[in-house]
Amino acid sequence: MIVLPAGNRDTFVRFERPIADVSFRGAGAGGWSPVAEEWVELRDQLPSRGELPAGGMPVSIRRARLRMEWRDDITPDCRVIDGDSVLQIISGPATVGRRAALEMMLEEVRPAGNAA
Repeated sequence: MIVLPAGNRDTFVRFERPIADVSFRGAGAGGWSPVAEEWVELRDQLPSRGELPAGGMPVSIRRARLRMEWRDDITPDCRVIDGDSVLQIISGPATVGRRAALEMMLEEVRPAGNAA
């Protein structure tokens, strides 16, 4: 049974996993290590953009659903890079079928308004 037709996988993304900084630079230090690059089905959820106040600062939130072929190295601590967008996994990854596919919900949060 084909759960995810190849024609639906139209977005090329990179998955990254956090790596700890073993120096003494403090919390928040560290980087990201590549895990995989895959063609996936990435669909914005409607409404696709929304502004919510976060600590008094307007932000733009993009939520999306991602489906891909099943892999065992994609975990909730990974993030997804879609072009210039960095999306965090907020739900999943959930296994679809008998390890046929993965599905997860993603979220990108960035400052709203004119950056100039």
